[in-house]
This record gives sequence, C-alpha cells and structure tokens, in this order.
Amino acid sequence: MGRGPEMRRRAFLGGLAATAALPACANAPALSVRPPGRPGDALARLAPAAERLVAEAGLGGDVSAVVADARTGAVLEAVNPLRALPPASVLKAVTALYALETLGPGHRFRTRLLATGPLRRGRLEGDLVLVGGGDPSLDTDGLHALAGRAKAAGLREVAGRLLVSNGPLPLIARIDPTQPEHVGYNPAVAGLNLNFNRVHFSWEPGGGGHRVGMEARTERRRPAVATSRMRIVDRAAPTYAYAGGGAVDDWTVARRQLGGSGSRWLPVRNPDLYAGDVLRTMLRSHGIVAGAPERARAVPAGAATLAEEAGAPLEAVMRSMLRYSTNLTAEVAGLAASGARGLRTPTLARSGAAMAGWLEGRVGARRARFDDHSGLNGTSRLAAGDMVRLLTAPGVRARLGPVLRDMMVQGRPRVPDTVAIEAKTGTLNFASGLAGYFEAESGRPLAFAVFAADTDRRAALSLAQRERPDGGRGWAGRARQLQYDLVERWWAVHA
Repeated sequence: MGRGPEMRRRAFLGGLAATAALPACANAPALSVRPPGRPGDALARLAPAAERLVAEAGLGGDVSAVVADARTGAVLEAVNPLRALPPASVLKAVTALYALETLGPGHRFRTRLLATGPLRRGRLEGDLVLVGGGDPSLDTDGLHALAGRAKAAGLREVAGRLLVSNGPLPLIARIDPTQPEHVGYNPAVAGLNLNFNRVHFSWEPGGGGHRVGMEARTERRRPAVATSRMRIVDRAAPTYAYAGGGAVDDWTVARRQLGGSGSRWLPVRNPDLYAGDVLRTMLRSHGIVAGAPERARAVPAGAATLAEEAGAPLEAVMRSMLRYSTNLTAEVAGLAASGARGLRTPTLARSGAAMAGWLEGRVGARRARFDDHSGLNGTSRLAAGDMVRLLTAPGVRARLGPVLRDMMVQGRPRVPDTVAIEAKTGTLNFASGLAGYFEAESGRPLAFAVFAADTDRRAALSLAQRERPDGGRGWAGRARQLQYDLVERWWAVHA
C-alpha cells in the first residue's frame, strides 16, 4: 500500500461546513471564541465511540479491539486489549509470518520420485517411491507433470513396488476432530497433499437411480480414484456418513438428499495413498506401468532422484493462503516451520504451541495459545493487543503486508466512503476476527485487530449444528459490521 487510497469526501461534509458558518444569533461576536472547525474535525467529532459501536452490535460474549500507530506501535484506542479470544482464520496471518521468517520467502516445497534400483532399457529394477515434501498446492496436473519427467528420464516400467512416503511431515487425519466429518475444509494433513486433500464427488440421474463419481479433478484432468468410494443408501439423515479407518475412505450418502445432479468436495483421510493412486493413473497416461500404491515405512536410504516437482515460492503460497484462507496450507506451513526450528514428531497442538512460543519471544505475547496453525480449532486464543504488537514489530509490515489480502471496507450506510485495508478475516461459529493495516484519512498508517466471540454459545453447539447453526449467519454479519464500523471510526478520528 502506498501513501494512501484516494478517498472521496463524504456527501454530508459540505452541509456540516455550511451549517457551522451560520451565525448563532443576530449579535454574534466578530471573532470566534474558538478556532472554526474543519470538515475533518467535524467528521472525527461525529464518529461514534468504540464502546458505543460494540454495544450497538449486540453480539454477547466478548470483544477485544486495538488500533495503534503502525510506525511507532503507540496504542491509540483499545477495548479489552488483553482479552484472549478465538482468532479464527486471522491466525493464518501469524502463521504466514512464522513460516516466512523461519523458512524464507523463496522456500519451495518439493515432491520427488525416487528409484531404489537401476534403470535398464526403461525398466526400473527396484521400487519407485513418491516422496512428499509437504507442498500444499500439489494437484493432479502436477503429478501428471512429474510422471512426464519420469518418462523423459527413460522410465517405462516399474519392476518393484510403487511406494508412497510423507517424508518429514506426519500424517494427521483431521485438522479439527470436532468438525462435521464431510466438510472439505477439514481434510487430512501430510507430506503428500493432493488437490488440498479433497476428492470431487459428483452425481447425476441414470440407470433408474443415480450414477456417482469420485475423481481427483482439475480443470484439465478428471481421473477416477480407488482410494475413496461412495454408496447411495436409503436413510433420512445424515446426508453423509464416513466409515473409513483402513486404506480406503468409504462414504455413504442419503438417496433422498441427492435430487437431480450435483457435486461437492469431500475430505481425504489417506492423502498419501490418494496421491499414489492418482500418480499410478498419470504414469499410465505416459505409458508407464506400475502397481497399486503401498505405504513406505521410511524413505529408502540411497535412493536416487528420478524426477522432481517444485512448488511456488513460499511468499506466493502464503499470499494465496491468506486470499483463499486454505486451512491445509496453513497447517503445512506451520508444521514445516516448527520442524525447521527443531520440533520432532510434531502434532498440530505441539507445533501450534511452538508457534505461540515464537510469538512470545518475538513480541512478548504471553496470552497466546495455539492448537493449530489455521484457526479452525476454536480452542486457540489470541488477544487483539498481542496481535497489534506483532503487526507493529520492526520489519513485520514489510514482510507481511505484501501477502495480506487487499480489501475495501464499507461501513454504515449513513457513511458512504470505503476504506482500503490490507488484512486477514476470520470466521467460525460465533467467533469472528479482522486484523491488518490501513491508512487514516490524514495518511497516518495504522495497525489494528478486532476479535469477537461468544464462546459459551459456540460451546453449546452439537456436532449436527456446527455446519449451519441457528442464528450463526446473523451473528457473523453483525460481527463483521462492527469490525467495519471500528475501521471507519479509526480512519476518521486518528489523524
């Protein structure tokens, strides 16, 4: 962001200035007893107080909000700055900085094909091993390209096994075990992550019922998979049920819920075998014969690299993560950063705790508690004061600003201006956050964070209520409006 957005004057300012110019009575003094107000002063005086905006939002629960000078870190206004609340996906901004400062903006996640034996006349006399490096953006097209590189290296047939390995990262079946089983934003996390560890389920009428498909779909390719299966069953509810636990993800869907044709993404719980399944198909498309994938107990020592697929630089990956709020990307980035800092046998909770320790060492944040890196787990906690301390720490805006999402905030209908911000949003059931940077009307750079949560109402939800809780949409709308109202107030007031 440069000096500041071009902001149009509010329509009612001219009226305010004209009213201020009228005499209060026929015998008004020739000189004013105080300097005449400028339109900007009037705007600041008319801005509702932060406490009033919080009260008007009627959210229940708690609100933590802070705005500070982005250059000096001086706090300009605060509401419950030390109250630690669920940050939701705002936590991804912390994760982005954690990963960028640990791994470097040019770091690339790499996926490799290794050969455990010699290649003779196109035949690999040994095993072919797919080794993941954690790349969260690997897709079916990437595996097709990897298979093409293996063909260019001379591979035509695999005499041994097709093995899959997650490399240095653990296999974690779910980011948050308390989420509904079928939601695509809660997939497994591993060293092999294909299509964000989701499978595309589609259905259409046919054969007196429905035809279903389970595919590793991209815009260019639609290979069917054997590691995820779907059956249509006769039941009223639930719509989806998962019965995995082995090497295959077994799903059922209620017949009466399908209607005509449609599709949705379902999470994958065996991401390494899923990637191996699709790789086998991509190898076949290049004329290379290989068997069904099996898990490798470890990366074979002494295996030679046959082909490699490198992901985008980490800075680009983090920018995409913050734009689309991909939970998988955040977890992989956080796990990789913790591993680089020496954490062995990581879990999401242990790695989240390591990131919280890094944050305390970085800016002295002592109230932070992270149970993951994406904010999907509602048990993580962060105070607005600590978030702003991070945003205003030396060197942070230069590193974080380029990857934050550019947004335009529209406030209350009676105030028609928009404010340009660089920020990250976050939304869970009855928890909402917004944090980032913007420049006041005067051009003063500001850093801010607003967290709101009704944790009691959130905790009372049953598993069945968590996808679409009663009152959740209205609460989220009021929380977002409060955040926008506070940004508009700060834009006008803090010159």
